[in-house]
Amino acid sequence: MFTPFHFAFVQRGLLEVLLLSGGAGLLGTWIVLRGLAFYSHAVATAAFPGLVLADGLAFSAPLGALAAAVVFALTVGTLARGRRSGHDSLTALALVGSLALGVILASDVFHSGSNVESLLFGSLLLIGRSDLWLAGGMSVLVLAAGGVLGRRWLATGFDSGFARAAGARSGLPDAALLGLIALGIVAALTAVGALLVTALVVVPAATVRLVTRRLPVWQIGSVVVTALEGVVGLWISVQTNVPPGAAIAVLAGGVFAVVAVAQALRPLLLVLAPAAAALLVLAGCGSGGSSSHGLAVVATTTQIGDWARQVGGPNVSVHQLLRPNTDPHEYEPRPADVTATADAHVVLENGDGLDKWMGKVVSEAGGHPSVVVLGDRVPVHVAGESSGPEASRFDPHWWHDPRNAEAAVAMIRDAFAKADPEHADGYRQRAVTYLTRLRRLDRGIAACLSQIPTAERKLVTNHDAFNYLVKRYGIQFVGAVIPSQTTQAQASAGQTAALIRLIRREHVKAVFPESSVNARLAETIARETGARSGYTLYGDTLGPAGSPGATYVEMEHANADALVRGLTGSAQGCRIGGLG
Repeated sequence: MFTPFHFAFVQRGLLEVLLLSGGAGLLGTWIVLRGLAFYSHAVATAAFPGLVLADGLAFSAPLGALAAAVVFALTVGTLARGRRSGHDSLTALALVGSLALGVILASDVFHSGSNVESLLFGSLLLIGRSDLWLAGGMSVLVLAAGGVLGRRWLATGFDSGFARAAGARSGLPDAALLGLIALGIVAALTAVGALLVTALVVVPAATVRLVTRRLPVWQIGSVVVTALEGVVGLWISVQTNVPPGAAIAVLAGGVFAVVAVAQALRPLLLVLAPAAAALLVLAGCGSGGSSSHGLAVVATTTQIGDWARQVGGPNVSVHQLLRPNTDPHEYEPRPADVTATADAHVVLENGDGLDKWMGKVVSEAGGHPSVVVLGDRVPVHVAGESSGPEASRFDPHWWHDPRNAEAAVAMIRDAFAKADPEHADGYRQRAVTYLTRLRRLDRGIAACLSQIPTAERKLVTNHDAFNYLVKRYGIQFVGAVIPSQTTQAQASAGQTAALIRLIRREHVKAVFPESSVNARLAETIARETGARSGYTLYGDTLGPAGSPGATYVEMEHANADALVRGLTGSAQGCRIGGLG
């Protein structure tokens, strides 16, 4: 039952929750008492431009979030001072401005990346020492401020008019409360993320408020409930392999619902509590870790996972982090990913910024795997983005040139043979067979695409992920709906209009959506220009089992088939024999 807490990364997450619970629990009581729940959620969301700015300029993300949150708090506090309407309408106005700034920074200046994603949704699995210091410092500061200013906050919360009449006219205590809420929100970002932070800061206090009105009891109860929900939520996360922030949020909401129902139906409390405890014990006893066999391998992307299985065969156990048809730019580590990395013998990374989050996963997991960054040693490179958090010398989608896939397979073969010499001959034999298939695939794609007249080989896709394909097979890349090599960017109205004009001018025959990116805008552009849009490409990931792009070879074959059909209107498509 307590096995998850043996892992070092879970212990760090547990310590983070306990350090946060003091400040978060106390702040929650003041937030509920003063009616600042919407404000606290808005502060978390308003931290978005700070996160993007910090990620883009490569400085501390919590520092950027704190700066944005403090500016937001000061703006709302200054505007609300002396107004009778309270904070809600002013909070909404300031929030809209913050979100607009964040979107502009993310889309047009820096292109937000996976670091921002992890802070928006949180990850208790990747806690660093600085996160622990921030959480502890926040709790100490909240406790001290509550001792000094608590009476003023309490008086204003119960009757602000009377408090002003009694001489409490200074706005500094209220400004201090707003600032502390901003600090508490930022400290909790790493744990549960900006979008779920109220589950840790507000919901526990609201839950305890249902059963008591005495402030000291309420505050102590809120701290205890915050800690318990954080600890149990982390445990559930590891046991069920779901994101910790989501597990804590669901648990907090569930506890609130149970307490609310129990208050309404008090006699049922004696039945519900033992039943819930029994279910929790059964869940813990019935779950256990799965043991791997053979060489333990962690692969970040779907393509690399497929190559590892092709080369490794029955002698390897491959844990693949990214799932089919998911966006690698939106990855959030699951508990099973970190535990698998801790036990891995070999870790295979894509490189070139696509899976840069993996460095932190490896360091926090505490294992000692052999790490192979395949993109660092592939033979063919195409220039990457010159700016943004995922900037790299080279485009990270290098697998769309089968020659690079061949080099990656050779590197995987060598890594496996070195880590597991006993089965080295098997790795080499399977690699020889697979490399033959890759060379046949490369020749077949070239033959298929050569059937398209050169003037009609013009490609428009969802985002800029096919530079290696167009360079290898003589295709002209006209443009992308998302003008970036990361899907975290967003197309502006001006860029969309310019792309529509370009498609018309170039007489592009088809716009190709991608399997892992929302196709709606691409389809709209196709309708505007009269181009076809019914042919999907596999860009960042493979497709699920049973789909035309379930393996790397099938994916590239399916892409060639879609290109031929889309650009020529032919039902013949692309057929390549001997790939099975």
